[in-house]
Amino acid sequence: MADPALTAWLRLTLVPGVGPETQRHLLAAFGLPEQVFSAPRSALKQVVGKKADLLLDTDNQEAVARALDWAGKPGNRILTLADPDYPQLLLESADPPSLLYVKGRVELLNRPALAIVGSRNATPQGLKDAEALAADLAAQGLTIVSGLALGIDGAAHRGGLKGEGGSVAVIGTGADRIYPSRHKELALQLATEGAIVSEFPLGTPAVAHNFPRRNRIIAGMAKGCLVVEAALESGSLITARLAAELGREVFAIPGSIHSPVAKGCHRLIQQGAKLVQEARDIVEEIGPFDPPGCKPARTPLSTGNTPTTPPILDPGQAAVLDALGHDPANLDQLLQRTGLTTEALCAILVTLELADRVASLPGGRYQRLSPT
Repeated sequence: MADPALTAWLRLTLVPGVGPETQRHLLAAFGLPEQVFSAPRSALKQVVGKKADLLLDTDNQEAVARALDWAGKPGNRILTLADPDYPQLLLESADPPSLLYVKGRVELLNRPALAIVGSRNATPQGLKDAEALAADLAAQGLTIVSGLALGIDGAAHRGGLKGEGGSVAVIGTGADRIYPSRHKELALQLATEGAIVSEFPLGTPAVAHNFPRRNRIIAGMAKGCLVVEAALESGSLITARLAAELGREVFAIPGSIHSPVAKGCHRLIQQGAKLVQEARDIVEEIGPFDPPGCKPARTPLSTGNTPTTPPILDPGQAAVLDALGHDPANLDQLLQRTGLTTEALCAILVTLELADRVASLPGGRYQRLSPT
């Protein structure tokens, strides 16, 4: 038998045209959803005007039944504002969703968490940094929260799933959909080993304006927000701003002054975000937390969980890395800097790529990678 309280919550939130703000007005005036629906139409109209007719006259029984059926399947939950498992930090925000659709480990929603966000068009080094740092922090018990987007988000989730803290994805579609499709396997892993969270009704497609909206949940669930790479117009800066408005810590990883995906991070640092070079920089700010087996964070960026000695380079490889420096460079620039022939330089670059010391970028450019 369906839970009447959850049924009432679903009836309230699945009425088209009755959004979160209207829902909050009704809950503030009448109490729980069951009391909202038992109130006279005239009383409802005094609070929300003509939207009272939408509330009382809309037949959403099919959508409610579909949601209840979804919630009854193993691994699925629907959390309401009144549920003790609802993320408590999120309640401190100005606009907490009335309910959340959750797949996976609900207990992760109330563990100490860090949001990690960044560019969808991340550099190879940025992806390595995000995954390594997320893995370091998750190994110490921090849950990694991100948005399942391509680029930095995906890398952060993969790192978080490697550690005890796990990872939570806040998505901009219904919880029964996977977007982007390239993250299907990652989403399935999150649904079993981590968690997937959505405020949107089942079946909601990937609509552009939903993604900035989900950012407030990412910021609200975490004790801090780390931006790994971001252009000046990046949506990641919205998440960082929302975190700052909630009084949460904001962190950023610096990059090359020539890199467009570093400019957003540099602006955050100029505005007061803490510059991050290793996991300890974050733990020192958002602590104390004392998860089981926690150890001090000392691993620098890009080293992963177990430091290893990088392979020894021959003189030619070392010379090309020195010529490359830490900013992307094209083949002509490297030819000029090294004095090598095109054939010799290309052979060395291939060897360095295979050794994971250099990555090729769009436009025929190359970027140096930190050794792992």
